[in-house]
Amino acid sequence: MQNKNQNAESVNIAKSKYQLIQKILKNIHDNLGKVIELLEHEPELVDNMEDSLVSIAQTLKEAEDDLEIASQERIIEGVFDGEKMIASDGQEYAVPANYASKSKLVEGDILKLTINKRGDFLYKQIGPVERKKIVGQLTIDKTGDYFVVAEKKKWKVLAASVTYFKGQPGDEAVILVPKDAVSKWAAVENVVKK
Repeated sequence: MQNKNQNAESVNIAKSKYQLIQKILKNIHDNLGKVIELLEHEPELVDNMEDSLVSIAQTLKEAEDDLEIASQERIIEGVFDGEKMIASDGQEYAVPANYASKSKLVEGDILKLTINKRGDFLYKQIGPVERKKIVGQLTIDKTGDYFVVAEKKKWKVLAASVTYFKGQPGDEAVILVPKDAVSKWAAVENVVKK
């Protein structure tokens, strides 16, 4: 026997899609309410309704496009490895250095990647690992890669982070690393000029 609250065919959708659909339907409802009010209370304006109807038709078309996009997006979760996201199937996805730097992503953080119909890649950090701060010295190797040296260890850092803070070799860098795991990469929290 089926529970009263369950249908024979149930549909599971992501909360973000549900909220988008709810917003679109509310917008349609509000616009239709305005049209009905105009028709009931100002019949002389019916002759001048063409612009309003065009606007409503455009709103409905945009709502239809939004619903289509929402229904065709792909959501992938994975782990940040310091440069990219590794999905559960082993597929690698490039994470923009500016996003990783701004978000101060640390190796081991769980990310959600949404790929919409237009091919846009939208990342969101959904499971940050516990972090610890370390202060070290900013260095650069022969190939131009940046590192922070501290506690007899060396961590790679994104060049985008270093350039954002206008860091130079020899400056003091505050980095974030996973608290309970070994990592090759660190996120730059700040740079103190020497």
